[in-house]
Amino acid sequence: MTSSERALKRGTIIGLIVFFVALFWSSWYFLTIPDPTCFDKRQNQDEDGIDCGGSCGACVVVYTPEDIVVREATFVPSGEEGVYDILGAIYNPNDELGAASFTYTFQVKGSSGEILAEAKGRNFILPQETKTLLAIGVRSSSRPQSVHIVFSDATWEKFSGYQEKPVLSIRDKRYEKVTNSPFFSEATGTLSNDSLFDFGSISVKVILRDVNGRPVAFNQTEMNTVLSKEERDFRLRFPRAFPGEVATIEVEPEADIYHSENFIKRYIGTGKFQERESK
Repeated sequence: MTSSERALKRGTIIGLIVFFVALFWSSWYFLTIPDPTCFDKRQNQDEDGIDCGGSCGACVVVYTPEDIVVREATFVPSGEEGVYDILGAIYNPNDELGAASFTYTFQVKGSSGEILAEAKGRNFILPQETKTLLAIGVRSSSRPQSVHIVFSDATWEKFSGYQEKPVLSIRDKRYEKVTNSPFFSEATGTLSNDSLFDFGSISVKVILRDVNGRPVAFNQTEMNTVLSKEERDFRLRFPRAFPGEVATIEVEPEADIYHSENFIKRYIGTGKFQERESK
């Protein structure tokens, strides 16, 4: 037998061995390995993740949002003895996560850190949003020294394709003292809903500041059912005189996006959310 015949014979034998080994392995695999399921701890079938997505149902996403940041927390006398108005400016540092709902508690504290009074509320905050929280007419047993804000029960939602908060603009804002009126002064202006969405309600908050930027008074009002491209005038009255001179007027509109169906459909997915306590 020549060397070439021996090489051909050896190659044929090796090829047959490889063929029978592959045949045996594939037969064993298909006979012993179970069909893919939604409980096999593998990403297979049409799944988007391990045992979830596609025919296995939606994947549960667990979010770990950053805490809400407090940028300002202060109080001003309301004009009535022992009664104060409370202001908190907060910021959501998350890029895509907004809190559909959270509880906040203003803790009004004395010189020794004791809690003199509390005021609670619920609100929401969009991704990368800065907003103001107000509590009007909080009664305290003695003059406060500081305000602390505690957050809890935050329900976070991921926004898809979200870029900016609802487009609400304010024009012709004015502040002036009034005469021949039971009120001390008033702030007026025009709200314009430049968004593509109708909103069930829009809150308008007015903060009056002195030349040093310190708040001297604030108030808020609600506008119901504000349609896309609609303009509406607002008027907020301050019933009592307050200390300090007003140098600037800030007007902050806030749309109730979590009760606006078309906004929800566009920006908020149907995935599950996480409840998280933020302190």
